Amino acid sequence: MSSLMVEEARQAPARVAALLAADAERYARLAARLRAEPPPFALTIARGTSDHAASYAAVLLALEAGIVTASLPPSTITRYRAELRLEHALALAISQSGASPDVIMTLAAAGAAGALSVALVNDVASPLARAAAVVLDQHAGPERSVAATKSFIASLVAVARLIAVWRQDAALGAALARLPERLEAALAADWSPALEVLAPAASCYVVGRGLGLASAAESALKLKETSALHAEALSAAELRHGPRAVIEPGFPLLIYALEDAAAADAHELAEALIGAGQTCLIASSRPGGGRRLPLPPPLHPLLDPIVAIQAFYPLAAALAAARGRDPDRPRGLQKVTRTV
Repeated sequence: MSSLMVEEARQAPARVAALLAADAERYARLAARLRAEPPPFALTIARGTSDHAASYAAVLLALEAGIVTASLPPSTITRYRAELRLEHALALAISQSGASPDVIMTLAAAGAAGALSVALVNDVASPLARAAAVVLDQHAGPERSVAATKSFIASLVAVARLIAVWRQDAALGAALARLPERLEAALAADWSPALEVLAPAASCYVVGRGLGLASAAESALKLKETSALHAEALSAAELRHGPRAVIEPGFPLLIYALEDAAAADAHELAEALIGAGQTCLIASSRPGGGRRLPLPPPLHPLLDPIVAIQAFYPLAAALAAARGRDPDRPRGLQKVTRTV
């Protein structure tokens, strides 16, 4: 079954290449400002898929810049009228459409409260862009499928690019230049063994850790919206607490075992669960036990979660078809959600 979702996911490598080739001066100016006036903390403003990109940004800011980042719930502004003290903070709003009133109002309030307001958006003429002091273009191109794919990947890449320029990280910059070809390799990965496990499932866990948790959260959302499969994203560490009690025969887990500082945690968890007779789908570049979903060789620990989610998207569309659903028309959803 062909779909806009798969078609747009397959455009991601080219869109990422376009993003990396554009706006060099804009990134350089923003990075220079952040070096000259380091923010004491940062906050993110986003909804849905974009909020998963924001969680990736939060971990990246902590790892690379030592900055604590909080997700600011828009309702604190739109409903509760909080008066915030955000002098010199970095406020990053992420949105595909730039049209949701709550995200727009919250970014404008953050700017008025003293923060440097930055909008990462796919429509640079949108109301969100007009509310920001600095605008970064996702360069994802028109996205028609309700299930966002290439705009999510572009958001992650834009965040990583900003960090690379800001922190003057040559290794990360070099890896970004190789990312489009690694995304192409991810599209060729065969994740079809997951279909027989997930097609009949009623619920599942999607597991990640650190930067990989953003990919897990995005995967869980896509399973819900395109396949009506109840999926919950969890940290590999958190799963060892109360949530493990839910796991019983027939309850599958999709585990992102990426090659970073948390790799041992993911692999040890998978081995323990498999040893207990649980059904585990393991997204990894390593061979091993369980049902393996192959990933290309590691590129860079900060970028491998982007490669992983690129490999996942064709599976999500195929699973929707296997469950009798249209991934481009999720039940009850629209492309642009305007919340307040």
